[in-house]
Parts: sequence; C-alpha cells; structure tokens
Amino acid sequence: MPGHASQTPHMSVLLDEVVAALSPLDGLRVVDGTFGAGGYSQALLEAGAEVVAIDRDPSVRPHVERLAEAHAARFSFVEGRFAELDTLVDEPSRVDAVVLDIGVSSMQLDDAARGFSFMRDGPLDMRMGNTGPSAADLVNELDAEPLANILFAFGEERRSRRIAQFILAERERARIETTGRLAGIVEKAIGRKPGDNHPATRSFQALRIAVNREFDELVEGLFAAERLLKQGGRLAVVTFHSLEDRIVKRFLDSSKTAGQQSRHLPQAEPVASRWEDVAKPQKPGREELQMNPRARSATLRTAVRTGVEARAVDYAGLGVPVARGLT
Repeated sequence: MPGHASQTPHMSVLLDEVVAALSPLDGLRVVDGTFGAGGYSQALLEAGAEVVAIDRDPSVRPHVERLAEAHAARFSFVEGRFAELDTLVDEPSRVDAVVLDIGVSSMQLDDAARGFSFMRDGPLDMRMGNTGPSAADLVNELDAEPLANILFAFGEERRSRRIAQFILAERERARIETTGRLAGIVEKAIGRKPGDNHPATRSFQALRIAVNREFDELVEGLFAAERLLKQGGRLAVVTFHSLEDRIVKRFLDSSKTAGQQSRHLPQAEPVASRWEDVAKPQKPGREELQMNPRARSATLRTAVRTGVEARAVDYAGLGVPVARGLT
C-alpha cells in the first residue's frame, strides 16, 4: 500500500487501513487535519488524491516543503487547529473526506526540547503550538485540587491526590522546570514495580491533554468535519487511548448524543443520524505492532456522512472528561 516507503521519522499508525477506508482516492479532495510528519498526506497523494493539510505545530514545515515540492499541483498546507478545519479550507464544498490522527507524533515525543516525554529530560513544555500555558505553568501554579483533578480526569490516575501533594511539596523547594524532575517526583510519590509502565505515564498524558485542550479540540474537530463534509463524504479518525475513542464512538452514534428521554413521556421520533456505514473499530495488526510498538493503543473509526443537517457543537452524551477547577 502507499506510504510504506515514507522517508519521514514518524510512522503513521493504521496507514493502510485509513487509505483502504477512503479508497478509491483518485481525484478526491481530502483534508488531513493533523498533518504531523505527513505520513497520511503522502499516502493519500500517492493514491491519487488532492490533499489539504492542517497543523498548528510550526515544526512540521520541513515535511510540508517536502510534499509541496513533490506534489505541487495536488498539495496545499494551512497552519491552524483542526478544530477549525471547516473555516481553514478553501472551496469547502469540494471536500470528499477528512482524516484526523489524534495523537502526539514521534517527532514530538522524541524531541527532548518539546517536553512531551519522561524518557528524555528537557524543558517541561508539552505545547503543540507556541501559545498558552505550558505543563510547567500548570504544575507550578495550580492548587492541589485542580492539579489532582487533571491527573484523574485526563490520565485516569487513581493516585492523583498523592501525586499532586508531592508536586506541591517539591515546588516549594524550587520551581519544577524539567520532564526528568517531574517524572522523578511522580515515581517518588507512587513507586515503581518491575515490569510496569513508568509511573509517570498517566500524569504526563493528563498534563499534555490539559495543556493542549485535546478533548475540546477533538470534539470541535469532529463537529467541524460534520459541517464540512457533504453527503457521502468520509471521515477517518485514529485515536490513541480509550477516552478519545469513547468520544469518537459516541459522536458517530446518534443514539448516544440524543440525550436521555424520560420513560414517563411519550416516545419521541428516532433522531436522524448524521453518519452511516459506521465501521467496526480497527486495531493495528501484529506486523505493524512489531515495526511500531507505539501503535498498540491506536483505534481507527470510520463513517460516511448522511445528508442530514449538521448539528451545533454539543458535548452532551459524548462522555468528555472534565477536570474541575481548570479554567
């Protein structure tokens, strides 16, 4: 399939499955809402599609230039957030498909200066763009309760309160500025068993989600895709943990977002669905996992847009985690 020969440092997850779900692609206009290192865009271009790519991370520019040089007539790029994809695309009526990869790219994780990973000591940043509070700002400025709420809601960290207390105690000594120091604080707070994931895994995930407003971006991006796609347009979304996947699953299921109906009231008419041909979720195969262990948590969901009018953005029924006290 296209894309296996990519020269990018990032291995796009479930690439063959995404291309297959959108095929035949020859002549279609596809929005790659999360460009990253360009793996999906390259595969889509090689399959004959015209691609409009979007990303808010300025570091993707070298990959943009590589594809623009190779596919000048069929590739364009817009810097911005995929939550606004329907307003960023020229000639929106010509869009046939949208691809979203809701994850941190390898080039972000592997760059210590970005501060995404506890595996490489660097500045505690985690911002996908260059604006807004960093992870260091959160861990050094939030009170214990909102900090613990972030760790619990966004990282499903059961020992969130203990970790938050350790963070507050440690920052009294000196501001927490590096990934290595934060990872050490978390490990000190909850310990580490041989063979388990690093104890800071959930905390780092939670902080990254909070810094980048990832759940809000996902919800807004899904509704933007719903507004953008015409009847018959296709959506493919790759997520990397159960919280994200739950949001996508419920978004595509009209029965989950219609609200709860009282059994004492007359039964309402079924809610018209904005999505059909909702495929079963797909997971990476053994061969892909051998080549790219980071793909193990990925899930692909795809669906086709119906002709029913797009909804207003509504979080009800989507199961979006909320961290109380975070503004």
